[in-house]
Amino acid sequence: MIQNSAARRDLALGVIVVALLGAVTAAFPQFARPVNLAEILDDSAILILLALGQMIVILTRGIDLSIAANLALSGMLVALFNKNYPEAGVLPVLLIAIASGAFLGAINGLLVWRFKLPPIVVTLGTMSVYRGLIYLLSGGTWVNDNQMSPSFLDFVRHQVLGLTTLSWLAIAGIALAALLMRYTVTGRDLYAAGGNPAAASYTGIDPGRMQCLAYTVCGAIAGLCGYLWVARFAVAYTDIALGFELQVIAACLIGGVAIAGGVGTVAGVVLGCLFIGIIRNALPLIGVSPFWQMGINGLVIVIAAVLSARRREDKRAILETSPA
Repeated sequence: MIQNSAARRDLALGVIVVALLGAVTAAFPQFARPVNLAEILDDSAILILLALGQMIVILTRGIDLSIAANLALSGMLVALFNKNYPEAGVLPVLLIAIASGAFLGAINGLLVWRFKLPPIVVTLGTMSVYRGLIYLLSGGTWVNDNQMSPSFLDFVRHQVLGLTTLSWLAIAGIALAALLMRYTVTGRDLYAAGGNPAAASYTGIDPGRMQCLAYTVCGAIAGLCGYLWVARFAVAYTDIALGFELQVIAACLIGGVAIAGGVGTVAGVVLGCLFIGIIRNALPLIGVSPFWQMGINGLVIVIAAVLSARRREDKRAILETSPA
C-alpha cells in the first residue's frame, strides 16, 4: 500500500514537472532545445547528488544542515591540494574529496548515534564549525582558476554523447541509489530504521548505526560534490554554496520524502530536483530575480512539510478507525 502511494505521488509529481516544462516552453520555445535541456541537467547535477544523500539521512529520521558546509570545506581542501600539487592528477583529488566528506559526515553520525543528540542541533553546530574551518584553512583567500590545473578543471566539463562528466555522474548516482534502496538489505534496513525504529530494533537492526551510516554516505557525496562545485565554477572561497542546503532539503520534500522518516523514493527526489532546476532556469526568462529563489525554496519547504504532516495524520486516522 505504501509503495502504491509512493508510485502515485511520483507519477503526480512527474506530471507536474512535465506540465511546468511545457508551460515554460510555450512561452519560450528555445527552452526545450536539447542543448538547453542538457544544460538544465548539468545545472541540476550537484543538487541531484546532494539530495540523494540527504534523502538517505531523512529516511532514518535525521537531517543534515551541514551538507553545504561539508561541500564547501571539502572543495576548499582539494582546491588547495591542487594548487600546491598540480601534477598529482584528478584521482587523488577525488579520493581526498570523498574521504574528507565521509569523515565530516561520520562526525555528525557519531554525535547523533552515540550521544543521542538531536540531528538538527548537531548539524546546525557542525555547519558553523565547518564554515569556520574553511576560513582557517584558506586564511580567507580565494583559489582562482589560474591557480588550478587544467586537468582539475576539465574533468567535469568533458563531454560524452552530448552530456558532461558532471551530468553522467548524476545519472550514475541515481542508478546506484535506486539499486541500493530497492534491491539491497542495507536499503531496506534504512527504510526500516526510520519507519519504525522500535520494530527495527526487535528484528536486529540498530537504528542509530543505520543513521550513522546514512550521515557518512551523505558526507561522502557532499565531499565529492565539493570538488565538482569548485571545478565547475573554477573558484574556491569561504562562502561556497552558502544556503544551498535549503535547496537540497526542498528537493527532498518536494519529492515526497517524509521529514518523519521511513518514506521516500529516488524517483521522487530526482523529480523534485528537476522541478527546482526548471524553475531556477526559468526565473531569469520571465524577469524574476534569482534572489527570489531563496524565498521560493523556503515557501516550498513549509508547504511540503504541511502536506507531509497532513498525510501522516490521515494515515494515523485510517489506522485508528480500521478494524483490529
